[in-house]
Amino acid sequence: METLLCLLHTEPDGSLARPALETLAATKELATALRGAVLDVGLFGADVAAAADAIATCGARRFLGVAGADFASARYASDAAAAEALVRASSATLVLAPQTSRLARVLAGVAQRVGSRVDTHVTGAAVKDGSVAVDRFYYRQRIEATLVRKQRPWIIGMDAGCNAPWAGPPTKAEVEVVPVTLPPLRTRVEGFRNPAAGEQTIRPDAALLFVTGAGWTKPQADGKPHVEEAERLILEFLRLTRASLGGSKSLVDLSGEGQAVLRFMTHLNQIGQTGSTPRHPKGLSTCCHGEEPHTVGWRFVAERRAVNKDPACGWARGKADVLYVADAFEVMARVNALLAERAAAKERTDPSPAR
Repeated sequence: METLLCLLHTEPDGSLARPALETLAATKELATALRGAVLDVGLFGADVAAAADAIATCGARRFLGVAGADFASARYASDAAAAEALVRASSATLVLAPQTSRLARVLAGVAQRVGSRVDTHVTGAAVKDGSVAVDRFYYRQRIEATLVRKQRPWIIGMDAGCNAPWAGPPTKAEVEVVPVTLPPLRTRVEGFRNPAAGEQTIRPDAALLFVTGAGWTKPQADGKPHVEEAERLILEFLRLTRASLGGSKSLVDLSGEGQAVLRFMTHLNQIGQTGSTPRHPKGLSTCCHGEEPHTVGWRFVAERRAVNKDPACGWARGKADVLYVADAFEVMARVNALLAERAAAKERTDPSPAR
């Protein structure tokens, strides 16, 4: 009989983020498919009571918790110790955890400590031919593989955006406190320092992914580049739509070639050859030619549209649901004007500060 542990960490406010709820839904579904399997939930953070109450009706047998000031912030030593203690306390044979930056740093170390194996960036877990099998992609998302392991425990890191988040009514949950003896800590978390200037451009939960290509910085119809105008149009669109910003590799590489660049564009925004796989419901690509690495990078975007002046670009060859053959500067200027008009109309009909 399999024992499943859904390993989660809380956010600074004590809640559970969407990736955690998605992993909980996947774990619950897998436990249901494994007849006779039991489900435990392991939580760690500054305070786990509120998070446990929020998912109390998920059907878990036990809620195990590691809490305290030492576990409030991400740190390898404390996070690894907490995760190890939760895995051992549950005697889990299968451990599913969200592939967040915090857990991704410690899963391999925890697997080594408990004599386990670990697979990361898993996109799905199911029962196939009587065995637990997981799906993941290789070679920059070009090859999909299905893996089966006999090793137990087996730790599985689940990618975000692959499952619907668990939802259910909250109630009071009883949390079993798991003691943890921390090693001497050599790292002290003093706070967070945010980069100066610039609007937030990366929003994983946004409904729209807006991708920009190198064409935004190239000479336009008058033979001159208009980088400042491009920055204004792009940032205004992001402000009006709350979209997430992506960039083609050719665009983010321009900074190393001494060419004009979009000042807010970094390699963190790159879609494509980094292997990043956004899963936004909709995507709009502008001034990109639809290069293969780029389109592979956002292959999981459900609805894909593109704006490009070249009718023979890669987007026209079946890589976009709709291709608009037009000047992206003109299109986005008009789109921004329409969005601003709609926002103003909404302001007039609903002037209340909280909307």
